[in-house]
Amino acid sequence: MAAAMELRCWGGDWGLPSVHTESLIVLAYAKFSGATVSVSPIDWTWKTLTATVPELLCGDSAVTEPTQILNFLRKQRFNADFELSARQGADTMAYIALLEEKLRPAVLHTFWVDAENYANLTRPWFASRSPFPLNFIVPGRSANTALSRILLTKGEAPLHRITEVEGKIYSDAKECLNLLAYRLGTGNYFFGNSPTSLDAFVFGFIAPLYKAGLPSSPLQSHLKQLENITRFCDNILTVFFSSDHPSPPPPVQETMDANLQKLTQLVNKESNLIEKMDDNLRSSPQHKPHRPDPKPNLASEKNSTPA
Repeated sequence: MAAAMELRCWGGDWGLPSVHTESLIVLAYAKFSGATVSVSPIDWTWKTLTATVPELLCGDSAVTEPTQILNFLRKQRFNADFELSARQGADTMAYIALLEEKLRPAVLHTFWVDAENYANLTRPWFASRSPFPLNFIVPGRSANTALSRILLTKGEAPLHRITEVEGKIYSDAKECLNLLAYRLGTGNYFFGNSPTSLDAFVFGFIAPLYKAGLPSSPLQSHLKQLENITRFCDNILTVFFSSDHPSPPPPVQETMDANLQKLTQLVNKESNLIEKMDDNLRSSPQHKPHRPDPKPNLASEKNSTPA
């Protein structure tokens, strides 16, 4: 009997099973290949800082990185690419390399480096899914990692600062999207009538960019003009994820998380009670305190008595 498989990943939102590109790739491929995988979101747990996601657990094996996880699933006889020819297999590798080189830097910049998107969407989302005090740590650490990765891959001379490479990475990304749209054409998938690993990778990269409510993104605007690519994303969501909840319920809280939550609720209740008492005191009529008349002084009475 095959061992049960568990996938740890970031949870979903924006109508997606996960907002995380790598997690989306694995989730989509599992659906395409028919693999039964139980999903364990790391949201609201300490794993938001310590875990490497996506991570597939199967028996004594723990596999990370989408490429390695897909290879592991193929060894378990869950292969969405079994009908591909050698030429199509080579094209798959070439397009995945294109996604990594041309599109990933722009996606990272859009979500993690663009100041408006980071402040209004990315940081609040990941902070709200991380327990205290990790909500102050996780978004900033991910943003620094994204910036370092962009500069490492695109910051070659004479472009050394992020402001100098922005134009280049967005130009490359739009070119990549145009190539993908041309290759997809009018088909539902990139190779025939069944989705493959290339479809999983393209979906993982494009779906968050397509579905997120980004306040500032010329790349998203460009993507939405490519109707066959947006239709491709909508089709996968409808066919393979329509029965899934758009946002999975939070997992069982760890003991420390539960205690922190109870403490926070208690403090909030006490704070509200104090505020109500203060408001009542301020709104009640104010009267001067009543003081009894002072008793007459006997000595003064004697002095004032006529002789």
